[in-house]
Amino acid sequence: FPVLAVLDSPALQQQAAACYAQARYPRSAALGEFSAPAPDGRIRVGYYSADFREHATTHLLLETLESHDAARFECYGFGFGPVATDAMSERITGAFHRFIDVNDMTDLQVAALSREWGIDIAVDLKGYTRDSRPGLFAAGCAPVQVNYLGYPGTMASGYHDYILADATVIPPAHRAWYTEQVVYLPGCYQANDSRRALVADTADRMAQGLPQHGFVFCCFNNNYKILPTTFACWMRILQAVEGSVLWLLEDNSAASAQLREAAHGHGVDPERLVFAPRTDPAAHLARHGAADLFLDTWPCNAHTTASDALWAGLPLLTLQGESFAGRVAASLLRALQLPELIATNVEDYEQCAIAMAGNPAGLARLRERLASQKGHSALFDGRAMARNLEAAYGAMYERHRAGLAPTPLAVDAQGHCEPVAEGADADA
Repeated sequence: FPVLAVLDSPALQQQAAACYAQARYPRSAALGEFSAPAPDGRIRVGYYSADFREHATTHLLLETLESHDAARFECYGFGFGPVATDAMSERITGAFHRFIDVNDMTDLQVAALSREWGIDIAVDLKGYTRDSRPGLFAAGCAPVQVNYLGYPGTMASGYHDYILADATVIPPAHRAWYTEQVVYLPGCYQANDSRRALVADTADRMAQGLPQHGFVFCCFNNNYKILPTTFACWMRILQAVEGSVLWLLEDNSAASAQLREAAHGHGVDPERLVFAPRTDPAAHLARHGAADLFLDTWPCNAHTTASDALWAGLPLLTLQGESFAGRVAASLLRALQLPELIATNVEDYEQCAIAMAGNPAGLARLRERLASQKGHSALFDGRAMARNLEAAYGAMYERHRAGLAPTPLAVDAQGHCEPVAEGADADA
Protein backbone atom coordinates (compact mmCIF):
# COMPACT_ATOMS: atom_id res chain seq x y z
CA PHE A 1 0.00 0.00 0.00
CA PRO A 2 2.78 2.58 0.65
CA VAL A 3 3.54 2.59 -3.09
CA LEU A 4 0.05 3.99 -3.72
CA ALA A 5 0.78 6.92 -1.41
CA VAL A 6 3.83 8.13 -3.32
CA LEU A 7 3.38 7.01 -6.95
CA ASP A 8 0.62 8.44 -9.11
CA SER A 9 1.41 6.17 -12.05
CA PRO A 10 -0.86 3.14 -12.51
CA ALA A 11 1.80 1.68 -14.83
CA LEU A 12 4.48 1.81 -12.11
CA GLN A 13 2.00 0.56 -9.53
CA GLN A 14 1.30 -2.45 -11.74
CA GLN A 15 5.01 -3.20 -12.06
CA ALA A 16 5.51 -2.98 -8.29
CA ALA A 17 2.48 -5.18 -7.58
CA ALA A 18 3.57 -7.79 -10.13
CA CYS A 19 7.06 -8.02 -8.60
CA TYR A 20 5.57 -8.34 -5.12
CA ALA A 21 3.02 -10.98 -6.13
CA GLN A 22 5.60 -13.06 -7.97
CA ALA A 23 8.13 -12.88 -5.14
CA ARG A 24 5.79 -13.37 -2.19
CA TYR A 25 2.58 -14.99 -3.42
CA PRO A 26 3.08 -17.08 -6.58
CA ARG A 27 0.13 -19.13 -7.75
CA SER A 28 -0.14 -22.50 -5.98
CA ALA A 29 -1.37 -25.65 -7.74
CA ALA A 30 -1.42 -27.71 -4.54
CA LEU A 31 -5.22 -28.09 -4.53
CA GLY A 32 -5.53 -28.90 -8.22
CA GLU A 33 -8.30 -27.82 -10.55
CA PHE A 34 -11.74 -26.66 -9.46
CA SER A 35 -14.72 -28.96 -9.72
CA ALA A 36 -17.27 -28.40 -12.47
CA PRO A 37 -19.77 -25.60 -11.76
CA ALA A 38 -22.76 -26.71 -9.72
CA PRO A 39 -26.19 -26.93 -11.35
CA ASP A 40 -28.48 -23.92 -11.24
CA GLY A 41 -29.00 -22.66 -7.70
CA ARG A 42 -27.95 -19.86 -5.40
CA ILE A 43 -24.59 -18.28 -6.20
CA ARG A 44 -22.19 -18.70 -3.30
CA VAL A 45 -20.12 -15.58 -2.67
CA GLY A 46 -17.31 -15.60 -0.13
CA TYR A 47 -16.05 -12.36 1.42
CA TYR A 48 -12.54 -12.54 2.89
CA SER A 49 -11.21 -9.91 5.30
CA ALA A 50 -9.38 -9.19 8.55
CA ASP A 51 -11.76 -6.30 9.19
CA PHE A 52 -15.13 -7.78 10.14
CA ARG A 53 -15.26 -5.55 13.23
CA GLU A 54 -15.15 -1.81 14.05
CA HIS A 55 -13.22 -0.84 10.92
CA ALA A 56 -13.53 1.53 7.96
CA THR A 57 -14.19 -1.24 5.42
CA THR A 58 -16.98 -2.68 7.54
CA HIS A 59 -18.61 0.73 7.93
CA LEU A 60 -18.67 1.05 4.15
CA LEU A 61 -19.89 -2.44 3.29
CA LEU A 62 -22.26 -3.35 6.11
CA GLU A 63 -25.61 -2.29 4.63
CA THR A 64 -24.68 -3.83 1.29
CA LEU A 65 -23.96 -7.20 2.89
CA GLU A 66 -27.20 -7.03 4.86
CA SER A 67 -29.10 -6.30 1.64
CA HIS A 68 -27.99 -9.21 -0.55
CA ASP A 69 -30.88 -11.17 -2.06
CA ALA A 70 -30.92 -14.39 -0.03
CA ALA A 71 -33.11 -16.07 -2.65
CA ARG A 72 -30.32 -15.78 -5.23
CA PHE A 73 -27.10 -15.54 -3.18
CA GLU A 74 -25.53 -17.30 -0.24
CA CYS A 75 -22.89 -15.03 1.31
CA TYR A 76 -20.09 -16.49 3.41
CA GLY A 77 -17.71 -14.53 5.62
CA PHE A 78 -14.13 -15.71 6.16
CA GLY A 79 -12.57 -13.64 8.93
CA PHE A 80 -8.87 -13.66 9.72
CA GLY A 81 -8.50 -10.54 11.86
CA PRO A 82 -8.50 -9.84 15.59
CA VAL A 83 -11.39 -11.44 17.43
CA ALA A 84 -13.84 -8.69 18.43
CA THR A 85 -17.08 -8.64 20.40
CA ASP A 86 -18.22 -5.11 19.59
CA ALA A 87 -21.66 -4.33 18.16
CA MET A 88 -20.21 -3.82 14.70
CA SER A 89 -18.63 -7.28 14.57
CA GLU A 90 -21.89 -8.86 15.73
CA ARG A 91 -23.85 -7.03 13.06
CA ILE A 92 -21.41 -7.85 10.25
CA THR A 93 -21.11 -11.54 11.10
CA GLY A 94 -24.90 -11.72 11.31
CA ALA A 95 -25.15 -10.46 7.74
CA PHE A 96 -23.65 -13.68 6.35
CA HIS A 97 -25.38 -16.97 5.59
CA ARG A 98 -22.40 -18.48 7.38
CA PHE A 99 -19.35 -16.93 9.06
CA ILE A 100 -16.13 -18.60 10.15
CA ASP A 101 -13.02 -17.33 11.90
CA VAL A 102 -10.08 -18.78 9.94
CA ASN A 103 -7.30 -17.08 11.89
CA ASP A 104 -5.75 -20.39 12.94
CA MET A 105 -5.98 -22.01 9.51
CA THR A 106 -3.29 -21.98 6.83
CA ASP A 107 -3.94 -20.46 3.43
CA LEU A 108 -4.26 -23.93 1.89
CA GLN A 109 -6.71 -25.00 4.59
CA VAL A 110 -8.90 -21.93 4.03
CA ALA A 111 -8.84 -22.42 0.26
CA ALA A 112 -9.71 -26.11 0.70
CA LEU A 113 -12.61 -25.20 3.01
CA SER A 114 -13.84 -22.63 0.49
CA ARG A 115 -13.89 -25.32 -2.18
CA GLU A 116 -15.62 -27.76 0.18
CA TRP A 117 -18.35 -25.19 0.76
CA GLY A 118 -18.67 -24.62 -2.97
CA ILE A 119 -17.76 -20.93 -3.07
CA ASP A 120 -18.34 -19.71 -6.62
CA ILE A 121 -16.93 -16.19 -6.26
CA ALA A 122 -14.26 -15.16 -3.74
CA VAL A 123 -14.10 -11.44 -2.95
CA ASP A 124 -10.77 -10.20 -1.60
CA LEU A 125 -11.54 -7.19 0.61
CA LYS A 126 -7.91 -6.67 1.68
CA GLY A 127 -5.57 -6.76 -1.31
CA TYR A 128 -2.08 -5.65 -0.25
CA THR A 129 -3.07 -3.93 3.00
CA ARG A 130 -2.30 -4.60 6.66
CA ASP A 131 -3.23 -8.12 7.81
CA SER A 132 -4.04 -9.22 4.26
CA ARG A 133 -3.64 -12.82 3.08
CA PRO A 134 -3.05 -12.88 -0.68
CA GLY A 135 -1.89 -16.48 -0.27
CA LEU A 136 -5.54 -17.50 0.06
CA PHE A 137 -6.18 -16.42 -3.50
CA ALA A 138 -2.88 -17.80 -4.75
CA ALA A 139 -4.14 -21.18 -3.52
CA GLY A 140 -7.50 -20.60 -5.22
CA CYS A 141 -10.51 -20.11 -2.96
CA ALA A 142 -12.95 -20.04 -5.88
CA PRO A 143 -13.00 -20.35 -9.67
CA VAL A 144 -13.78 -16.63 -9.87
CA GLN A 145 -11.77 -14.25 -7.64
CA VAL A 146 -12.45 -10.54 -7.26
CA ASN A 147 -10.43 -7.57 -5.96
CA TYR A 148 -12.77 -5.09 -4.25
CA LEU A 149 -12.81 -2.12 -1.90
CA GLY A 150 -9.82 -2.67 0.39
CA TYR A 151 -7.00 -2.10 -2.08
CA PRO A 152 -7.33 0.74 -4.62
CA GLY A 153 -5.07 -0.69 -7.30
CA THR A 154 -4.22 -3.78 -9.28
CA MET A 155 -3.09 -6.92 -7.50
CA ALA A 156 -1.19 -7.91 -10.67
CA SER A 157 -1.35 -11.46 -9.35
CA GLY A 158 -2.69 -13.38 -12.30
CA TYR A 159 -5.24 -15.11 -10.05
CA HIS A 160 -7.51 -12.16 -9.30
CA ASP A 161 -9.90 -12.31 -12.25
CA TYR A 162 -11.83 -9.07 -11.79
CA ILE A 163 -11.60 -5.69 -10.06
CA LEU A 164 -14.76 -3.76 -9.18
CA ALA A 165 -14.41 -0.09 -10.11
CA ASP A 166 -16.10 2.79 -11.91
CA ALA A 167 -15.29 4.94 -14.91
CA THR A 168 -13.63 7.64 -12.80
CA VAL A 169 -11.21 5.50 -10.79
CA ILE A 170 -10.31 3.34 -13.80
CA PRO A 171 -11.02 5.18 -17.06
CA PRO A 172 -11.20 2.84 -20.06
CA ALA A 173 -7.81 4.11 -21.26
CA HIS A 174 -6.25 2.86 -17.99
CA ARG A 175 -7.45 -0.74 -18.25
CA ALA A 176 -4.13 -1.87 -19.72
CA TRP A 177 -2.48 -1.25 -16.32
CA TYR A 178 -4.76 -3.72 -14.51
CA THR A 179 -4.21 -7.46 -14.80
CA GLU A 180 -7.78 -7.96 -13.57
CA GLN A 181 -10.70 -7.49 -15.94
CA VAL A 182 -12.45 -4.28 -14.90
CA VAL A 183 -16.11 -4.41 -13.86
CA TYR A 184 -17.65 -0.95 -14.07
CA LEU A 185 -20.32 -0.17 -11.50
CA PRO A 186 -22.71 2.74 -12.16
CA GLY A 187 -21.85 6.00 -10.41
CA CYS A 188 -19.24 5.25 -7.75
CA TYR A 189 -17.67 1.87 -6.96
CA GLN A 190 -17.58 2.54 -3.21
CA ALA A 191 -20.26 0.98 -1.02
CA ASN A 192 -21.69 3.07 1.82
CA ASP A 193 -24.16 2.57 4.66
CA SER A 194 -27.26 4.81 4.69
CA ARG A 195 -28.12 3.57 8.18
CA ARG A 196 -24.98 4.98 9.70
CA ALA A 197 -25.89 7.19 12.64
CA LEU A 198 -25.09 10.87 12.31
CA VAL A 199 -25.17 13.10 15.37
CA ALA A 200 -26.71 16.53 14.83
CA ASP A 201 -24.22 19.34 14.25
CA THR A 202 -23.32 20.29 17.79
CA ALA A 203 -19.57 20.56 17.28
CA ASP A 204 -18.03 23.11 19.63
CA ARG A 205 -14.89 24.62 18.13
CA MET A 206 -13.38 25.56 21.45
CA ALA A 207 -13.92 22.02 22.75
CA GLN A 208 -12.01 20.73 19.72
CA GLY A 209 -9.07 23.04 20.43
CA LEU A 210 -10.00 25.30 17.51
CA PRO A 211 -10.32 29.10 17.50
CA GLN A 212 -13.88 30.34 17.81
CA HIS A 213 -13.49 32.52 14.72
CA GLY A 214 -11.60 32.10 11.47
CA PHE A 215 -11.77 29.61 8.62
CA VAL A 216 -11.07 25.98 9.52
CA PHE A 217 -9.49 23.82 6.84
CA CYS A 218 -9.22 20.18 7.83
CA CYS A 219 -7.77 16.88 6.66
CA PHE A 220 -8.43 13.74 8.67
CA ASN A 221 -6.40 11.47 6.40
CA ASN A 222 -3.60 9.41 7.90
CA ASN A 223 -0.45 11.51 8.13
CA TYR A 224 1.54 9.24 5.79
CA LYS A 225 -0.58 10.56 2.92
CA ILE A 226 0.71 14.11 3.48
CA LEU A 227 3.61 14.55 1.06
CA PRO A 228 5.87 17.64 1.03
CA THR A 229 4.24 19.02 -2.14
CA THR A 230 0.78 18.72 -0.60
CA PHE A 231 1.89 20.31 2.66
CA ALA A 232 3.61 23.20 0.86
CA CYS A 233 0.37 23.92 -0.99
CA TRP A 234 -1.57 23.90 2.27
CA MET A 235 0.88 26.36 3.82
CA ARG A 236 0.40 28.75 0.88
CA ILE A 237 -3.34 28.49 1.42
CA LEU A 238 -2.99 29.33 5.13
CA GLN A 239 -0.79 32.31 4.28
CA ALA A 240 -3.41 33.58 1.83
CA VAL A 241 -6.38 33.16 4.21
CA GLU A 242 -5.81 35.36 7.25
CA GLY A 243 -6.79 33.81 10.57
CA SER A 244 -7.31 30.34 9.12
CA VAL A 245 -6.12 27.10 10.72
CA LEU A 246 -5.44 23.59 9.48
CA TRP A 247 -7.02 20.81 11.53
CA LEU A 248 -5.25 17.46 11.12
CA LEU A 249 -5.59 13.96 12.52
CA GLU A 250 -2.98 13.20 15.16
CA ASP A 251 -1.39 9.92 14.13
CA ASN A 252 1.32 10.20 16.77
CA SER A 253 3.16 12.94 18.67
CA ALA A 254 6.33 12.61 16.59
CA ALA A 255 4.46 13.18 13.33
CA SER A 256 2.63 16.17 14.81
CA ALA A 257 5.91 17.72 15.96
CA GLN A 258 7.46 17.24 12.53
CA LEU A 259 4.47 18.79 10.78
CA ARG A 260 4.60 21.82 13.09
CA GLU A 261 8.32 22.13 12.41
CA ALA A 262 7.62 21.96 8.67
CA ALA A 263 5.00 24.70 9.02
CA HIS A 264 7.58 26.91 10.70
CA GLY A 265 9.91 26.23 7.78
CA HIS A 266 7.24 27.56 5.43
CA GLY A 267 6.87 30.73 7.48
CA VAL A 268 3.58 29.66 9.08
CA ASP A 269 2.98 29.86 12.83
CA PRO A 270 3.00 26.21 14.02
CA GLU A 271 0.08 27.05 16.32
CA ARG A 272 -2.10 27.32 13.21
CA LEU A 273 -1.90 23.53 12.98
CA VAL A 274 -4.40 21.89 15.32
CA PHE A 275 -4.41 18.14 15.89
CA ALA A 276 -7.46 15.97 16.48
CA PRO A 277 -6.94 12.83 18.56
CA ARG A 278 -8.40 9.55 17.39
CA THR A 279 -11.84 8.92 18.80
CA ASP A 280 -14.83 6.65 18.29
CA PRO A 281 -16.61 6.78 14.89
CA ALA A 282 -19.71 8.64 16.11
CA ALA A 283 -17.67 11.39 17.77
CA HIS A 284 -15.43 11.60 14.72
CA LEU A 285 -18.38 12.13 12.39
CA ALA A 286 -19.87 14.73 14.72
CA ARG A 287 -16.72 16.85 14.90
CA HIS A 288 -16.76 17.47 11.14
CA GLY A 289 -19.32 20.15 11.94
CA ALA A 290 -16.56 22.33 13.39
CA ALA A 291 -14.72 22.52 10.04
CA ASP A 292 -15.43 24.61 6.95
CA LEU A 293 -13.64 22.72 4.18
CA PHE A 294 -11.85 19.38 3.89
CA LEU A 295 -8.57 19.59 1.96
CA ASP A 296 -7.76 16.27 0.33
CA THR A 297 -4.29 14.76 -0.10
CA TRP A 298 -2.66 13.60 -3.30
CA PRO A 299 -1.49 11.41 -4.98
CA CYS A 300 -3.36 9.17 -2.50
CA ASN A 301 -6.77 10.65 -1.77
CA ALA A 302 -9.12 10.33 1.13
CA HIS A 303 -11.22 7.20 0.63
CA THR A 304 -13.39 6.20 3.60
CA THR A 305 -12.28 9.50 5.15
CA ALA A 306 -13.79 11.33 2.19
CA SER A 307 -17.14 9.57 2.45
CA ASP A 308 -17.11 10.29 6.21
CA ALA A 309 -16.73 14.01 5.52
CA LEU A 310 -19.39 14.08 2.80
CA TRP A 311 -21.82 12.01 4.88
CA ALA A 312 -21.29 14.51 7.71
CA GLY A 313 -22.12 17.37 5.32
CA LEU A 314 -18.61 18.81 5.00
CA PRO A 315 -17.54 19.91 1.48
CA LEU A 316 -14.32 18.32 0.29
CA LEU A 317 -11.83 19.69 -2.24
CA THR A 318 -9.75 17.11 -4.10
CA LEU A 319 -7.05 17.02 -6.75
CA GLN A 320 -7.74 14.23 -9.23
CA GLY A 321 -4.68 12.17 -10.08
CA GLU A 322 -3.92 9.36 -12.51
CA SER A 323 -4.05 6.27 -10.30
CA PHE A 324 -7.10 4.59 -8.75
CA ALA A 325 -5.99 5.76 -5.29
CA GLY A 326 -5.74 9.33 -6.57
CA ARG A 327 -9.22 9.39 -8.14
CA VAL A 328 -11.45 8.02 -5.38
CA ALA A 329 -12.57 11.38 -3.97
CA ALA A 330 -13.33 12.59 -7.50
CA SER A 331 -15.53 9.53 -7.98
CA LEU A 332 -17.45 10.33 -4.78
CA LEU A 333 -17.90 13.97 -5.77
CA ARG A 334 -19.12 13.11 -9.27
CA ALA A 335 -21.65 10.72 -7.76
CA LEU A 336 -22.92 13.67 -5.70
CA GLN A 337 -22.90 15.97 -8.75
CA LEU A 338 -20.29 18.29 -7.22
CA PRO A 339 -17.65 18.40 -9.99
CA GLU A 340 -16.57 21.94 -9.11
CA LEU A 341 -14.80 20.46 -6.06
CA ILE A 342 -12.46 18.44 -8.31
CA ALA A 343 -9.22 20.23 -9.22
CA THR A 344 -6.97 18.98 -12.01
CA ASN A 345 -3.72 20.67 -10.97
CA VAL A 346 -2.10 22.16 -7.87
CA GLU A 347 -2.69 25.77 -8.88
CA ASP A 348 -6.38 25.12 -9.48
CA TYR A 349 -6.67 23.34 -6.12
CA GLU A 350 -4.92 26.17 -4.28
CA GLN A 351 -6.96 28.95 -5.86
CA CYS A 352 -10.22 27.08 -5.32
CA ALA A 353 -9.49 26.62 -1.59
CA ILE A 354 -8.64 30.30 -1.19
CA ALA A 355 -11.72 31.39 -3.14
CA MET A 356 -14.08 29.25 -1.06
CA ALA A 357 -12.60 30.58 2.17
CA GLY A 358 -13.37 34.09 0.95
CA ASN A 359 -16.94 33.35 -0.14
CA PRO A 360 -19.02 32.24 2.85
CA ALA A 361 -22.30 32.62 0.96
CA GLY A 362 -21.04 30.40 -1.85
CA LEU A 363 -19.77 27.82 0.63
CA ALA A 364 -23.16 27.81 2.37
CA ARG A 365 -24.88 27.13 -0.97
CA LEU A 366 -22.43 24.30 -1.58
CA ARG A 367 -23.30 22.77 1.78
CA GLU A 368 -26.99 22.97 0.89
CA ARG A 369 -26.38 21.20 -2.41
CA LEU A 370 -24.36 18.52 -0.66
CA ALA A 371 -27.15 17.95 1.86
CA SER A 372 -29.71 17.71 -0.95
CA GLN A 373 -27.66 15.35 -3.11
CA LYS A 374 -26.74 13.18 -0.15
CA GLY A 375 -30.40 12.53 0.52
CA HIS A 376 -31.15 10.87 -2.81
CA SER A 377 -27.80 9.87 -4.30
CA ALA A 378 -27.11 6.17 -4.86
CA LEU A 379 -23.69 6.83 -3.29
CA PHE A 380 -25.17 6.43 0.19
CA ASP A 381 -27.54 3.56 -0.65
CA GLY A 382 -26.15 0.19 0.37
CA ARG A 383 -29.23 -1.60 -0.95
CA ALA A 384 -28.67 -0.19 -4.44
CA MET A 385 -25.02 -1.25 -4.24
CA ALA A 386 -26.11 -4.78 -3.34
CA ARG A 387 -28.20 -4.95 -6.53
CA ASN A 388 -25.26 -3.67 -8.60
CA LEU A 389 -22.86 -6.20 -7.08
CA GLU A 390 -25.36 -8.98 -7.63
CA ALA A 391 -25.66 -8.04 -11.31
CA ALA A 392 -21.87 -8.17 -11.61
CA TYR A 393 -21.57 -11.45 -9.71
CA GLY A 394 -24.31 -12.99 -11.83
CA ALA A 395 -22.52 -12.07 -15.06
CA MET A 396 -19.18 -13.37 -13.75
CA TYR A 397 -20.79 -16.63 -12.69
CA GLU A 398 -22.62 -17.20 -15.97
CA ARG A 399 -19.44 -16.61 -17.95
CA HIS A 400 -17.63 -19.14 -15.80
CA ARG A 401 -20.41 -21.73 -16.18
CA ALA A 402 -20.32 -21.24 -19.94
CA GLY A 403 -16.57 -21.80 -20.01
CA LEU A 404 -15.88 -18.21 -21.07
CA ALA A 405 -12.82 -16.28 -19.92
CA PRO A 406 -13.20 -13.17 -17.73
CA THR A 407 -13.81 -10.01 -19.75
CA PRO A 408 -14.50 -6.34 -18.94
CA LEU A 409 -18.08 -5.89 -17.77
CA ALA A 410 -20.34 -2.91 -17.09
CA VAL A 411 -23.41 -2.66 -14.86
CA ASP A 412 -25.84 0.00 -16.06
CA ALA A 413 -28.13 2.20 -13.97
CA GLN A 414 -30.96 -0.32 -14.40
CA GLY A 415 -28.87 -3.12 -12.93
CA HIS A 416 -28.06 -4.97 -16.14
CA CYS A 417 -24.52 -6.28 -16.60
CA GLU A 418 -23.05 -6.84 -20.04
CA PRO A 419 -19.57 -7.24 -21.52
CA VAL A 420 -17.90 -3.98 -22.52
CA ALA A 421 -17.58 -3.85 -26.29
CA GLU A 422 -13.98 -3.55 -27.45
CA GLY A 423 -13.08 0.11 -27.87
CA ALA A 424 -16.23 1.26 -26.06
CA ASP A 425 -16.25 3.50 -23.00
CA ALA A 426 -18.05 2.41 -19.85
CA ASP A 427 -20.82 4.76 -18.81
CA ALA A 428 -19.71 6.80 -15.80
